[in-house]
Amino acid sequence: MATMHHASIRTANIHRAIAFYELLGFEVHERFTAGITLACWMEGLGGRIELLQVPRPRPAADAFADEHYTGYYHLSFDLTEATDDLPAWLEALSDRFLQAARASDQVEPLKILLQPTQQIIGDRVYEVTFIADADGLPLEFIRVLGKRGE
Repeated sequence: MATMHHASIRTANIHRAIAFYELLGFEVHERFTAGITLACWMEGLGGRIELLQVPRPRPAADAFADEHYTGYYHLSFDLTEATDDLPAWLEALSDRFLQAARASDQVEPLKILLQPTQQIIGDRVYEVTFIADADGLPLEFIRVLGKRGE
């Protein structure tokens, strides 16, 4: 049986992206080059990502706001076991980013794309929030609240 090894993210500034993902709880596990570009694997939140620095970056498409965008949309992280209060988790994360932004020019305050909201998918009720990463790419954080009708 195959398992996903990693999700790859192209970034304009790998140092800024590393700082962002470290604040989310990821750790660098391997640094390497891919051709002429800097790269790394980071592990955290139950998965592995690969960051690749783009030599001459263009701004990323606005996958969150452009309803006509096609392609990979976002990474999603399940926080059901990590927190019992998604709004409080998001507020603490925002505070952590704000303090880090004051201490380093590699970090900007957290950009929240969608405040925590409830969503029903199948028979489950989820709490969902979206933030933007260092390059503006959407990241989703979800938490199972229970079954519909409970």
